[in-house]
Amino acid sequence: MCGIVGLYGCSADELGELSSMVKTLRHRGPDSEGEWVDADAGLALGHARLAIIDVSAAGHQPMLSAGGRYALTYNGEIYNHTLIRNQLEGITGGIIWRGSSDTETLLAAIEAWGLESALQRIEGMFAIALWDRELKVLSLARDRMGEKPLYYGQWGDRVIFASELDAIVQHSAASVTINKQSVKQYLHLGYVPDPLSIYTQINKLEPGHFIEFDSTQNSPKKTQYWNVSAMASSSNRS
Repeated sequence: MCGIVGLYGCSADELGELSSMVKTLRHRGPDSEGEWVDADAGLALGHARLAIIDVSAAGHQPMLSAGGRYALTYNGEIYNHTLIRNQLEGITGGIIWRGSSDTETLLAAIEAWGLESALQRIEGMFAIALWDRELKVLSLARDRMGEKPLYYGQWGDRVIFASELDAIVQHSAASVTINKQSVKQYLHLGYVPDPLSIYTQINKLEPGHFIEFDSTQNSPKKTQYWNVSAMASSSNRS
């Protein structure tokens, strides 16, 4: 278990609050903490790491892709990352890997195939935040069954996201109110269903979805990259 957190469209002072937000997630990742900032874009990514697959510094996050286009902070595990590495090496004729982490594998897959195609190929549990330095687009993605949590909210031009609500609400720009509908759902179901959270201003990204924030667009674009009903129908036909 790791913790991810980030900001987009924020001022320099607001970006400076990232460190305290990362510390809020230390219980999720006690091994190390990391930050990466693109001040010109008002973007910052943070990570609290629990080192499992590659415990060396080569697995430190946030991580840049080999080509430098993408910056990634991610929580989870890619079960088929060795297979993905073999596929990538077959396409490129060989890759010089910096380490053995599935984070590096994930970045290489995105660099080779694009985010949506990479998400359709990987198998695992994950919450991902990806910054495209070329297109200036922030993407958030969640695994197929929603094993890893990912919350996000918008306040004006600001986007704030994290693995846990506490990391978001401590930011000075994140004013929140209790969502009465969520309270009703919790009392009825025993949990708050996606995409709601207990706060009106914060959503939980649905399983099998990714969402893109582009400052040139009026609203974020959400895409469902995997559907359990479609997968079940496909299996029945075969």
